[in-house]
Amino acid sequence: MRCMRYIRLIFFLIFLGAALGIYFIQSGMFESKKSTLASCLSPEKYNISSLTELIGPNVSCKEAKLTRKVVPHEMDNILESRANEYKQYQLRRKTNTEIIIAPANSPLQYPITGFRVAPLKKSLIPGLALQTQGRGLTTNNRELYKVSLSVKSGVLSVEDLLDGDQVEGQGQSELTISSSNLTQLNDLLSRVTYTSTIYHIRTSDLVYFTFEDHKAIFPIIIRRPSVPVLYDPGKDINSQVTIITKTFLRYKELGVLIQSIRKFYPKIKIIVADDSLKPENVPGNNIEHYIMPPAQGWFAGRNLAVSQLTTKYFLWVDDDFEFLSETRIERFVEIMEALPELDVLGGEVSGDQFYFVLEYDEGDENDGGCLKRIREFHQPLPGYDGCFLVDGVVNYFLARTDAVRRVGFDPFLKRVAHTEFFIDGVGKLMVASCKGLSVGHQTHRAQDEYDIYRNQGPIEKEQKLAHHFFKNYLNYIKY
Repeated sequence: MRCMRYIRLIFFLIFLGAALGIYFIQSGMFESKKSTLASCLSPEKYNISSLTELIGPNVSCKEAKLTRKVVPHEMDNILESRANEYKQYQLRRKTNTEIIIAPANSPLQYPITGFRVAPLKKSLIPGLALQTQGRGLTTNNRELYKVSLSVKSGVLSVEDLLDGDQVEGQGQSELTISSSNLTQLNDLLSRVTYTSTIYHIRTSDLVYFTFEDHKAIFPIIIRRPSVPVLYDPGKDINSQVTIITKTFLRYKELGVLIQSIRKFYPKIKIIVADDSLKPENVPGNNIEHYIMPPAQGWFAGRNLAVSQLTTKYFLWVDDDFEFLSETRIERFVEIMEALPELDVLGGEVSGDQFYFVLEYDEGDENDGGCLKRIREFHQPLPGYDGCFLVDGVVNYFLARTDAVRRVGFDPFLKRVAHTEFFIDGVGKLMVASCKGLSVGHQTHRAQDEYDIYRNQGPIEKEQKLAHHFFKNYLNYIKY
């Protein structure tokens, strides 16, 4: 009898659980959670495996911070303004045409990628030809070969035309070339030029190339050539690297840092950005001390320091770091010089080689994207043990001055900000982290006044999320 009562109780609990599940599904509780994830990731675009790779086994966008919840009032106006700015950003970012698939077994030869021209400048189109041999095309007794080319944002011409050359549409957007001789036709094609007629520093055009029933499309990338900005590499570490830091109410720690730097690098330049409430003198040779308005914040100070650089590289250090015998800036430079595509190289602070990857999905065009920080790396850095390609590094790194200036530091972020620089640098900066490039960290001392300004309060946390919502077009973010 007792066993029967237990069995009945178990069946009752199972029935109750099933009933509650049906109720919650009907009430939309599960559906609302599903729609939250869907709005972030647009799962219809992914199969199950790619979705798992995106959100990870334990962390998903629904567990991240929903940025729109902390946006101030006037949401409709903010959404409209945000959408307009995003469209402008997409127009500025757009550089390539749609994906083009080369036709199978086409007799038309053309440059499928890599053809770049300057705006409004005439350029020969390389590689144009008609190849009939082995294409199943009858060549005997052919009276005429005829090809056509057309563009949308430019004009086409054939250079050095001779009497008798059969070319129609010279200097126009549509060009037709005819000849009874294939060799002569290909000679004319080798002299076809393109000139854009609309000035734009970063855009593209499409060329439509046809012969009988054969059609091909290939892109022309239009770019205004950039003027190089180069830095004299110098002869020693003092002319290659500037050490920069930002300080606030921590002159004792700053003094220890400078003393430790001078122990190993007595002549290297140090730049200090200082927004202390009551600035004090920072003595020493080859130190540039810039006084800011009080409490302007972390990133404003970084911008100021970076704006004053004249060296190819800078080493960022916090004002409470301390140079050790293992702190060798030369090793940073050696790696950066060997790998010119690297923009930022991080080390380790007191043995902590902190680095991370930023997983970003553009998400729904109306809602915005999803971004989360993960303690992983993309790949090992080939040839360097203990080095990894990542998206962000610890707050101790060597960087190329010109690369960091292109990204900059957002002065809106005053208190807690580090990852945000690397968020802005995703897709713009090549970042790596290396073990063994070490600096020390001073023991913290209690500073009530400093902590009041340093620590981020609930209101500032919400303002930061709202800032990400608009500036980075993010619907979700997770650190």
